[in-house]
Amino acid sequence: MSVENYKKEVGMMNLEKLIQERESVEKVTFPVAEKELLNRFQRLYTGAVNDVLREFCYLNQALPGHIMPLREYRTVAGLAFTVKSAPNAMIKGEMEYRTQMLDEMHEDAFVIWDTSGDSKATLWGGVMTATAKGKKVKAACIDGGIRDTHQILEADFPVFYKYRISNGSLGRCLITHYQTTLQIGDVTVKPGDIILGDIDGVLVVPRTIAYEVLLRAEEILENEKVIFSWVNQGDSIEEITRKGGYF
Repeated sequence: MSVENYKKEVGMMNLEKLIQERESVEKVTFPVAEKELLNRFQRLYTGAVNDVLREFCYLNQALPGHIMPLREYRTVAGLAFTVKSAPNAMIKGEMEYRTQMLDEMHEDAFVIWDTSGDSKATLWGGVMTATAKGKKVKAACIDGGIRDTHQILEADFPVFYKYRISNGSLGRCLITHYQTTLQIGDVTVKPGDIILGDIDGVLVVPRTIAYEVLLRAEEILENEKVIFSWVNQGDSIEEITRKGGYF
């Protein structure tokens, strides 16, 4: 019996479509240069872009609210560079794999780090910050711990994090993957997705719709300028609503 016939006989699950959906990385190019796209996203804010994602029927694109900005950042935008680690007592091979990961970290990256629910270690500190800044990385989001906070603040490098503790990572966790699909809360993050971070947290814009989302968000921003002008000139709520405004 052939392998294919065996699969049909025993009713084995066909997971190819799910694997394609979850693990494929889209090679989407934009009508504008990536740097221009990111610069234009940085003129927006996460709330406006999140509203547009809702229009596109993407309701779960904000990373969990426990991930907080270290400072009250204005919008920073970058390309998702994904990292996954997990609690682990082993140490062998960690530094070599971390070095390999850092070598591949690229300009304009926004590091998204899934710690697999780690609550004891830090995955980001002063040296990681200096290294990332030297490679022109835009920001880092750690769903876990950071340390060397004074060094991070002095470097003026945007970091989003879950908690702070002095524990280092060696002997407590291992990096298991990088530049692969992550699931953080309800959000799927793929390498190359557009990541926005500001005072209200971190938002993931799927690369496949990023340019269309950008155009619509820019339109909303212009609409809001008009609505604010109506409010500032003293128009009533009824008048603003009648003219197409919203609150």
